[in-house]
Amino acid sequence: MQDNEIKVLFLGDVIGKPGRKAIEKIAKTFDIDFFIINGENLAGGIGITPKTAMEVLSYGVDTITTGNHVWKKKEIIPFLMGETRVLRPLNYPEGTPGFGYCLLKKNNKTLYIVNIEGRVFMNHLECPFRAIDGFLKSIDNTIPVFVDFHAEATSEKIAMGWFLDGRVSAVIGTHTHVQTSDKRILPNGTGYITDAGMTGSIDSVIGMDKRAVLEKFITMLPQKYEVGKENVEAQGVIVKIDGRTKKCLEIETIREKI
Repeated sequence: MQDNEIKVLFLGDVIGKPGRKAIEKIAKTFDIDFFIINGENLAGGIGITPKTAMEVLSYGVDTITTGNHVWKKKEIIPFLMGETRVLRPLNYPEGTPGFGYCLLKKNNKTLYIVNIEGRVFMNHLECPFRAIDGFLKSIDNTIPVFVDFHAEATSEKIAMGWFLDGRVSAVIGTHTHVQTSDKRILPNGTGYITDAGMTGSIDSVIGMDKRAVLEKFITMLPQKYEVGKENVEAQGVIVKIDGRTKKCLEIETIREKI
């Protein structure tokens, strides 16, 4: 790895205990500078707790991004006010607990991590486009920026990629738990993928035990969902960034059997 090259491992939505154990096993597999995960479903398949956050941070994760499920466990709220390594989306209203970005420094390498959330089929938040635009105007523009865009609509994610092309090093989509095949480097040097996928059971319905989900679809009756445990994969991307130009040099998808 060259001195000016920054290598980032990002894992898509990590689902429950099987996903957390996958992180423990994969943490030392890759030669990387920074390890980031989306962890809004770390606790029982929905939400995140201080305990589950600290568990994966102890495995070597540098930053945990989240999304619309970050508030599902109420005990996370005071934790977010003091833990800068666990982010909530930047575009929540002023006064919302927590931080929307962090600045990572390790081995003489520096990287901004930013978390934003989409609005199409999601919550009524501040505009993610205006929020990230304001953020980029407020920071040291010599430091590369890595963005987790947590959104439902593929059109909104693709639009964000074009909006940020040449302004950030990578725009990585999360939320749908299904890894897409459109990873690319955009014309002005931004690495992009619509969804990084999920880290959890692939013999499931987006991470949850398939039996209860099928019963719900067939009968339309309420079901208790449990985290899927069979055939676990770690899914995500490895992004290489030129620390001087801030351009993405390479973006590759990963699917590692655990």
